[in-house]
This record gives sequence, C-alpha cells and structure tokens, in this order.
Amino acid sequence: MARPIRKAVFPVAGLGTRFLPATKAMPKEMLTVVDRPLIQHVVDEAREAGIEQFIFVTGRNKGVIEDHFDIQAELEQTLVERGKTDALEALAEDLPGPGEVSFTRQQSPLGLGHAVWCARHLVGDEPFALLLPDVLVRSEKGCLAQMVDVYQRHGGNVIAVEEVSPEEAHQYGIVALGDEIDGVHGITGMVEKPPTGTAPSNKMILGRYILQPKIFDILAGQTKGAGGEVQLTDAMLQLMARQEFFAHTFKGTSYDCGSKVGFLTANIAFALDRGDIRAPLLASLKALLQEETEICVPDVPGI
Repeated sequence: MARPIRKAVFPVAGLGTRFLPATKAMPKEMLTVVDRPLIQHVVDEAREAGIEQFIFVTGRNKGVIEDHFDIQAELEQTLVERGKTDALEALAEDLPGPGEVSFTRQQSPLGLGHAVWCARHLVGDEPFALLLPDVLVRSEKGCLAQMVDVYQRHGGNVIAVEEVSPEEAHQYGIVALGDEIDGVHGITGMVEKPPTGTAPSNKMILGRYILQPKIFDILAGQTKGAGGEVQLTDAMLQLMARQEFFAHTFKGTSYDCGSKVGFLTANIAFALDRGDIRAPLLASLKALLQEETEICVPDVPGI
C-alpha cells in the first residue's frame, strides 16, 4: 500500500523578472488572481488533495509570503470593530493551523532541483507533492487531488502532463510514454525543450509532481545542467532507472501565470467562475471587445 502524501513543497524563491516593475518589491507569488494571491490558489489545491504540511522554499524579499499565512492581529481587530464578519471568516478559513506551515531558504538561485533539495529535512523520508506556483489549474477536481488518486492506485512517482501541439513542444519538458495501465501511462523518459520535430510525445510536464524521497539522495550529488542550474528533470531521469513513473493527463485547464498573457487569462477565467462578478465582467469585456473591433477594423463607406 502506498504511503500517504501528507507534505507539499512550494518553490517560491524566483525573482519574477518577467513582471517587473510589479515584482521589484512584491513576490510574484503574491500577485492576485481576482482577489486571492497566486500562491493561495495553489495552496488551496494542495489542501483539497489532503495535504497537511505546507513547505515553502523562499528567497530574499519573500517575507510577505510568510506574513500572508500568519495571523494579522491588527487587521482582524479592525474587521471586528467594523462588523465585517464575512471578511473575518474568510481569513480564518484560509489560515493554516499551528505547525502546518514551514519555511526554508534557498540562498542562491541554482534551479528547481536545488530548491527541492533545500526542503529535504522538512520533508524527511516520505513521499511528497511538489507544486510550482507559476502554474494555476482550473478544474472541477483539483489537479493534485486527481494525481493522489493515481498515486493511491499505482504508487511510485506521478507527474501531471498536458497535451501540447507539436509546434510548441520545443518550449516545454516532454515525457516519453510507455505502456498504459488502468488508464495511466508509464513514463520511460523525459527531455527538456526538445529541438523541433524530436519530441518523444505530445505530453508536456505541467508543474505538479508526486515524488518519492529517494530524489533527495540523487539531488545531493547532482551537478549543474542546462542553464548552469541543478535540473529536477535530470534527477528524475536517474530515479526513473530505479522506480516507476506515471503520467497523469489531468482534467481541467492550466494557465502559465509566469507569463503576462497566461496571468491575465487566468484572471478572466477565474473571475467568470464568480457569480458575484461574472455578469458585470462579461458586459465590460463585450464592450471592450466591441471597441477594439471598431478601432482595428474601421467602417469603410460602401462596404
């Protein structure tokens, strides 16, 4: 029987340079999708999947993330005095319990593999989930919860994958697929950003993983790979020689919130799921699109 997944690691040490100047003083993970920080959305996904301990690998200038997952006594007192009970209850619902949140520091930006290795003592000798906060998933059942279902049936290591067009495969990490077992494909290989036309499949690695603790031993001796960084993909390839890996094609839609277009699209998509703002937002979007159409395609007399 597979050991339960109780812990999740969130690498949040990145600089967020693609969102400068917004991220000059504020972590990119605290940028809001509608009215919730990006990192809160991802933590919500982990909590839905049964995660009990949340481990953040941070860097410099990330203290606001720690503050976000702590009590804000002055704010709560102000809400009490003003009778804003709904807001107070919402804050209480999001607040992790005592001892559920841990923070460790990645002093140097040495890549995702190094960030994961920095969490080794907090994870210990048990399987864990890894969620990249740049990726937001919109689905009826959370992506990680879907993966936990796969893990409980098959054990091993599980990676969420998504179909990508052959023309775009060179931009992503791509898995090579083996035999299908109970609706889930085994993984026989991985390649990071394969040259155009050489991708082993059309399945890209999404940014959600369930990994066995043996990965830490491999990362401890891992040399720098592409980009001069310690690559998680390289370590997983070594682990694949010893343990099974499975690809879960998740049900839902993903948004790359590390890009401006993906981030803006996620805001619109999640806002449209909100009954309190859907109607006025749709009206505003329709008016904006109509205005843009008129600007881009002006009326021509006689046509």
